[in-house]
Amino acid sequence: MKGCWRWLWRLALVLIGLAVAAAGLGGYYAWQKLNEPYRGYEGERLLSFPSGTSASTILQQLADNGVIQEPQLARAYLVYYLDDPPLQAGEYRFSEALSTPQVLDLLVRGLVVTYPLTLIEGLTLEEAADAIAAAGFGDAEILKLEMRRGDLVSDLDPQADDLEGYLYPDTYRFASGATESDIVAALVRNFRQRFRRDVEPFLSDYDGTVRELVSLASIIEKEALLDDERAIISSVYNNRLRIGMALYADPTVIFAIKKQGTWDGNLRRPDLKLDSPYNTYLYPGLPPGPICSPGVASMVAAANPADTKFLYFVSRNDGSHVFAKSLSEHNQNVYVWQKQYWRRKWAEEKNQ
Repeated sequence: MKGCWRWLWRLALVLIGLAVAAAGLGGYYAWQKLNEPYRGYEGERLLSFPSGTSASTILQQLADNGVIQEPQLARAYLVYYLDDPPLQAGEYRFSEALSTPQVLDLLVRGLVVTYPLTLIEGLTLEEAADAIAAAGFGDAEILKLEMRRGDLVSDLDPQADDLEGYLYPDTYRFASGATESDIVAALVRNFRQRFRRDVEPFLSDYDGTVRELVSLASIIEKEALLDDERAIISSVYNNRLRIGMALYADPTVIFAIKKQGTWDGNLRRPDLKLDSPYNTYLYPGLPPGPICSPGVASMVAAANPADTKFLYFVSRNDGSHVFAKSLSEHNQNVYVWQKQYWRRKWAEEKNQ
């Protein structure tokens, strides 16, 4: 009888040993499966998971598309090893062999596909909204509503009733599901960061408000094509402001016409009599607010004008300008670079 019990005990030990070994082998196999790079598709896979999609559904779709091998194993790893973090909704691109932990890391961190959006300097609020919508990011009218939220910059500009001037021109990257609110917030956030980093160090001698700075910078942005002329153009406007002379800035009149919705691309002499506070031909001083979104270079120039006595400038028609200290000198420059230039240009075109 003792021999029988001894035999049964040995058998139990053998079975337990086999079970432990099997469990160990199973665990080793599962760990290997989890960590080996896998790519069960050709080319690339672009998968989109709407908000609210369950983790089990996401993992099954990943398996169905050849991104991972074992969705149940991935689920176990997510729950018991990673403590069940949420998988982020969005669009993901897969193009190379990845292990299951690498795939899960992408979804836990929300490293979704993003697309570029470039906004150039000098766009008005409406133009920025239209450009964003044309690039496939949101609805133009909803964007314009979001851009009329002056409260987003009230700490910088208590007078702001919209975000004109504060939608920083730059290249951005947004996910396909980015909302209009997300996009506008990103533009304003970038303005804050660039202003703090790149403009504030130049404000030691500036005694105006942020609104005044951005307003002047927006005019400089519309007038200056060459970086090395920005500070000189700034000096012209600062000199005029100092002596109480009107700014006579065409871009402010154009902005006023755009606000009326009647801008057709041509500025005519009667337009210079338009009764608008933005018309700097009629109203001395800065306009009520910014007329477009300036870049850093124009804001720095507004705060740090060149040391000149210039009061006038006229275009050479190649992006550069001729500057003058007196009205008589300016009139001569206008005659050479506008009247004579265009007469010669039209004559050449007529003879062709």
